[in-house]
Amino acid sequence: MAKNLVIVESPSKSRTIEKYLGKDFKVVSSKGHIRDLATTGKYGLGVDIDNDFKPNYIAVEGKKKLITDLKKEVQNHDKIFLATDPDREGEAISWHLKDALDIKENDYERVLFHEITKDKVIEAFNHTRKIDDDLVHSQEARRILDRIIGFRLSKLMQSKTGGKSAGRVQSVALKLVVDREREIEAFVPEEYWTITAIFDEFEAKLFNYDHKDIEIHSEQEADNVLSKLDKHFMIDSIETKQKAKKAKPPYITSTLQQDAVNKLNMPSKKTMSVAQKLYEGVDLENETVGLITYMRTDSVRLSDEFIASGYKFIEQEYGKEYVGYAKISKKKENVQDAHEAIRPTSILRTPEKVKKYLSTDEYKLYSMIYYRALASIMADAKVNATIVILDNNNYQFKATGQVLIFDGYLKVYKDYESSEDKILPQLEKYKDGGIDSKDITKEQHFTQPPARYTEAKLIKEMEDLGIGRPSTYAKTIDTIKEREYVTIEDKKFRPTEIGFETTDKLQEFFSNIINVEYTAKMEKDLDDISDANQDEIELLRNFYDEFEPLIQQAFKNMEKKGPEETGETCPECGSPLVVRKGKFGEFVACGNYPECKYIKKEKQEVKEICKCPKCSGTIIERKSKTGKIFYGCNNFPKCKVATWDLPTGELCPECKSLMVDNKGTIKCSSCNYEK
Repeated sequence: MAKNLVIVESPSKSRTIEKYLGKDFKVVSSKGHIRDLATTGKYGLGVDIDNDFKPNYIAVEGKKKLITDLKKEVQNHDKIFLATDPDREGEAISWHLKDALDIKENDYERVLFHEITKDKVIEAFNHTRKIDDDLVHSQEARRILDRIIGFRLSKLMQSKTGGKSAGRVQSVALKLVVDREREIEAFVPEEYWTITAIFDEFEAKLFNYDHKDIEIHSEQEADNVLSKLDKHFMIDSIETKQKAKKAKPPYITSTLQQDAVNKLNMPSKKTMSVAQKLYEGVDLENETVGLITYMRTDSVRLSDEFIASGYKFIEQEYGKEYVGYAKISKKKENVQDAHEAIRPTSILRTPEKVKKYLSTDEYKLYSMIYYRALASIMADAKVNATIVILDNNNYQFKATGQVLIFDGYLKVYKDYESSEDKILPQLEKYKDGGIDSKDITKEQHFTQPPARYTEAKLIKEMEDLGIGRPSTYAKTIDTIKEREYVTIEDKKFRPTEIGFETTDKLQEFFSNIINVEYTAKMEKDLDDISDANQDEIELLRNFYDEFEPLIQQAFKNMEKKGPEETGETCPECGSPLVVRKGKFGEFVACGNYPECKYIKKEKQEVKEICKCPKCSGTIIERKSKTGKIFYGCNNFPKCKVATWDLPTGELCPECKSLMVDNKGTIKCSSCNYEK
């Protein structure tokens, strides 16, 4: 039996790493979190408020047997390596494993895999350490804060409004969307006009009068300007400068999500799922290897090793003149710099070389990551930029042009970033005699309201404002969509009536907590805990002492929204029928309850999913006694095939059970097979 046990989070990662380590190591998976806060105690928080916020942890649903099995594995091995993800959440999972599995202090080491390649995995065992308690305390404080705010505010919203939930970050993100919509509603368009001189080979726009800014607000003003112009223009100045066009830094989590939405039309939740697969390992011809470094990071740093290999590759493939310097920006104040940027694990694994081993989405995302990292260490592109100022009776017009003279990083990045030449004719010859226009036109415009947030722009706004962390953006956005607080129109977020109502009620009672400044400060305080500059109990106590009186006041004074009328009348008493919420969802009942207890019987539509793999029946959508959706055979109880995850319609090639979609991972509902 192997002497060493390595525990990682993901089953697919465990298979990849075990191939690297050899017979002295066994690698198993915790399959993510094994414990979470209970839902018992005061307000169901699972936290003892009066005893320094002591958490009460219990096994995650369905994980008791796994914990028992892991305990046996621990007892049968001499040394335990806790190799969960290299971030705060991963650190907390390692602590939970150590605590729940009764691992002694001298029997374990913490090992971090920033990239899943054989060399880097083996090297990581030369740099082990103990669990970082400060990181754990930071993550634990975050979880307790989110539990207190989430449970208490969600209960409030459910009892007083049509809202389903509220949270420390999600409610601030929703407020951004609502505030933007109100800006749009309040916007008053202003009229303005532009005047353009049209020449044979170019156009020039009016921008100055007597070398000062000019604004034209009406057609009358435009006509007045036109009356003072003739077709003849003098060349006032011609200025040509060589400018450097710099590549952007390599991806961090937020910029990867933004570009995936904008360039690949890939939602942030799916982006992170695909990136996880690329990080954990892909089966190539002769090896299983992670293609990218860890994808949860807000650092743009690249390792010296990667830069050196990149420079060598660039010189060999494109020439010495294309070798540049890493355009690494200064570290931001609120950045965790423990990780590198998201980059390929080897510059030699070009997208074209690995394409046949990847799905379409994996190939598209890997290509974008690969070429962004490569471009970031290539030479700047160079352009000749020309500005021509023309004068017509003391009205100045401007024409601009740009010619690419050296493509630099655009050699590899042109598919992701356009750089079109806009060529101006040789105008020096007209400097003495001037040049005549073909026409001078006027055009009416109106100022536009601020644009609604796209998913990419909302992520950027959250990042710029310091709301949430890179790993939470996708989940936050997914939550406000799932709760029906926003709808998507033309790929833009528009708040629903419930979104407006929830935001307004929260602002009425919690404006000093549910806001950008407070949430950003809380993120900084949580970072300070991880750096041992803040005490987590003090942070939680200060927050709770401010929050609890507000929530008590809101439960007492917030006006409760009445049930929505359907427009029908009760057949038993003639009162209006209304939509009510129960344990199993919405139902229609008499508005005169409890005097009249009429409930309208709704014919339930059966939602068929796929054929049952065990009998001639059909897998349909069902509900448990607690109202939770699951999928089971319509021949129950004769056939007991059932799963909590949505079946894909495919069968497992190993055991012929249903394949299901488990949060973006396609896996077997019975065995450990993953697609």
